[in-house]
Amino acid sequence: MSNVYVMDHPLIQHKISHIRQKELGSKDFRAMVSEIAMLMCYEATRDLKLKEVEIETPICKTTGKCLAGKKLAVVPILRAGLGMVEGMLTMIPAAKVGHIGLYRDPETLEPVEYYCKLPADCEERETFVVDPMLATGGSSSAAIRMLKEKGVKNIRFMCIIAAPEGIERMQKDHPDVDLYVGALDECLNDHGYIVPGLGDAGDRIFGTK
Repeated sequence: MSNVYVMDHPLIQHKISHIRQKELGSKDFRAMVSEIAMLMCYEATRDLKLKEVEIETPICKTTGKCLAGKKLAVVPILRAGLGMVEGMLTMIPAAKVGHIGLYRDPETLEPVEYYCKLPADCEERETFVVDPMLATGGSSSAAIRMLKEKGVKNIRFMCIIAAPEGIERMQKDHPDVDLYVGALDECLNDHGYIVPGLGDAGDRIFGTK
């Protein structure tokens, strides 16, 4: 799995164990999802290019480094992906934010786009698509396909928990997209939930059922 990066940072693993617990309330769940997204963003941006710039400290002039190359964008898949945006922006506050919404057609079972709003220059940005859960991979794959159709070329995908089935689907459909995963779980159950997983991330973030 050359383009799949499973996070091994102790803080990420610690916080994922907390959000798995069914007794954790929405307020704490929401806060911790944001914290995990922030830590994962730190790990997933290790290879961003730098350039040297001349700066002046209170003492003297010197040379420092700052980000070079493409600007960044964060695109959550509605609605659960919204829970990861604040944490991402804490790390990269200059990033632009887009949104993409999908629903599953009850007859064809295929994902259908119902909302898409992207930064005007998104095709020129390094774009992080975020969703807490990668289960079957259907919605995530469709979202990335839609972004590609709109001209977005540099795409990375980030999720907190993934099932092997979702990873396989994403690698098959989008071998050019790097996948950043907080934890790789065992499988999907008969209802399409990740096992052991954490239930429905959207319901737990927003306190709905």
